[in-house]
Amino acid sequence: MRRIKVTIVGAGNVGATVANILALKGMFDVAMVDIDRDLAKGKSLDIQQQCALVGSDSRVEGSNDYSITEGSSIAVITAGIARKPGMKREDLLKTNAEIVKQVIENIRNYSPEATIIVVTNPVDAMSYLAYKVSGLPKNKVMGMGGVLDTARFMYFIKTKLNVSYNSIRAMVIGGHGDEMVPLISSTYIGNKPIRSLLSEEEINEIVIKTQQGGAEIVSLLKTGSAYYAPGMSVVRMIESIVFDKKEILPCSVMCEGEYGINDIFFGLPIKLGKNGVEEIVEVELDSKEKEMLSKSVESVKSTIKLLKELITL
Repeated sequence: MRRIKVTIVGAGNVGATVANILALKGMFDVAMVDIDRDLAKGKSLDIQQQCALVGSDSRVEGSNDYSITEGSSIAVITAGIARKPGMKREDLLKTNAEIVKQVIENIRNYSPEATIIVVTNPVDAMSYLAYKVSGLPKNKVMGMGGVLDTARFMYFIKTKLNVSYNSIRAMVIGGHGDEMVPLISSTYIGNKPIRSLLSEEEINEIVIKTQQGGAEIVSLLKTGSAYYAPGMSVVRMIESIVFDKKEILPCSVMCEGEYGINDIFFGLPIKLGKNGVEEIVEVELDSKEKEMLSKSVESVKSTIKLLKELITL
């Protein structure tokens, strides 16, 4: 069986989690790169040896040398400093921009056609940077944010209503930050709109918990940020691309007029298949959601404007 090769840059918690999940599936080979060669090699060896216990013949290799990434179909960028308690995503901008720029240049040298999934925060700005530096068409570069935000939204709904995840239809769009937009008007539990099951006060509580979901985990961990849910979010995106599932998932993508948004990467519903971003899906928003989306757009625009002042594109 021909396995798909995936590069993961950054052997921290998120990168290692993605590598581990992919390797256990047995359908992927993984090249994990980190500035700390021993960290990447150590984690890759541990994952490789775990594969023996589940019968996976996936190859997992770790190094600080990008030559091991040659021929990758997908490159996942997790490298960067993590958000610390009290730190806004925007505070990460300059340091992570320099890291991501260098990473993309290296990926481009060895796998110029690889589809790029950006995880490094602030993800909308880092995705924009990856697009500009890589020179790839816009359908081949995207950021992971909305998939994770949607998972958190669904968790809080499930906790409140005590229902199966399989009965929840929900989505979160917008910038991957405090201004994200849970789409209440199109959230259904079974065939019932959520507003028929919960009061506005209860719904607002869920929205706020969703928007603060990442910060809550950061405050609890104290020395890092979330990685299990972000890792699985990336795997969900990879599988939709590799297996041409054409799932409708919220991802950060280049906007050229969709939803009235231009020249920024922003979280919107997309059809994700073998060609990457195959379509940006327009969904109907109510007046409150439109207002929230507008605020989120302005927040992302200001971050990207700052990025352009800090980094030469």
